[in-house]
Amino acid sequence: MHPLTSNDIESEISYAYLHAVASHAGAGCHNANRASDGNGIDAIITGWGPFPNGGYIQEVDIKVQLKATVGVPSVNNGFISYFLQGINRYDDLRSEALVTHRILVVMFLPPNSDHWLSITENELLLQRCAYWVSLRGADPSQNASGQTIYIPQNQILHPDSLRGIFATRSRNETLNYQLP
Repeated sequence: MHPLTSNDIESEISYAYLHAVASHAGAGCHNANRASDGNGIDAIITGWGPFPNGGYIQEVDIKVQLKATVGVPSVNNGFISYFLQGINRYDDLRSEALVTHRILVVMFLPPNSDHWLSITENELLLQRCAYWVSLRGADPSQNASGQTIYIPQNQILHPDSLRGIFATRSRNETLNYQLP
């Protein structure tokens, strides 16, 4: 048996964050299987309507690619820049040929792992947060190793934002990438 690496722990914390947010939003969340993981899907979230300001679709699935980093986010004009490794992942996330929308969720953790999690009798505290972005419709990359993407700083993944994603999709509207 080998202990989890720091990257493994970051990844597991991002899953815990996603599950907590989905649960609080009243949505189901499950980890993807090996085949899905090989296609850039780490989790699938399902929301059931009716959704606030939603449409006629009463069950919405969102596929999620999760990333976690201890890097300090670089913010410029309300957008966080993040380098997404792997052009295949980038192309999967930006594809408009997929029925089920995909989002990228990036969890930013404090650089010091001692500050990631704090538990007392009164609270469970996970430091920092995760942001979400849809890359659907983004331009092809000119880079072979990855692509810098821009996440709106106001797109923190929390129960209300997740309900908003479900409502958008329940109206059969797309989640499109926006450049700064």
